[in-house]
Amino acid sequence: MAQSRQKSYSDKRHRDLEFMIGDKVFLKVSPIKGAMRFGNKGKLSTRFIGPYEIIEKKGKVTYDLALLIELSSVYSVFYVSMLRKYIHDESHIIPADTIEIKEGLTYEDVPIEILDRQVRKLRTKDITSVKVLWSNHDSKEATWEVEEDMRKKYPYLFEEQGM
Repeated sequence: MAQSRQKSYSDKRHRDLEFMIGDKVFLKVSPIKGAMRFGNKGKLSTRFIGPYEIIEKKGKVTYDLALLIELSSVYSVFYVSMLRKYIHDESHIIPADTIEIKEGLTYEDVPIEILDRQVRKLRTKDITSVKVLWSNHDSKEATWEVEEDMRKKYPYLFEEQGM
C-alpha cells in the first residue's frame, strides 16, 4: 500500500523525455568533488555543456550525439538522463574547448598563481588566506582559499612567490 502511494506521487511529477533527430541538447558533466567550475563552487556551478545535435536514436532512451573533436575520446551515445533540451539563448552556450574534459566527463581546475594574501584574526588564532587564480578563469573569478591547504596541495605556487 505504501509503495502504491509513493508511486502515485512519483507518477504525477514524472514525464518521459523524448528527443527527435536533429534536436539540440545540453550534455551533463560531473566535476571532481570540491573543484571550481566557471567561477562557482557547489550547487551554483555549471553542470551542462553544449549544445550538441542528436544524430540518431539508438534505443528507447539512448541517443547518439554529434560531439566536437575535443570530445572524441568520449563515447557519443548517452542515456536520456544525461541530456537537457536546448532552448536557443546565447548566454547559455559555454564552449567545451576552454575546458579539458576527461574520459568520464570530468575535469579539474588547477591554480595558476597567488594574487593576494590576508590574515583573519579570530579570538584564539589567526587564519591566513590566499587569493588564487584558477585555470580557465579570469581574475574576477579568483577565490580565497586557506593558505595551509594550498601549501599541502600545490607547493609549487609558494616556491615561485618566495613565501
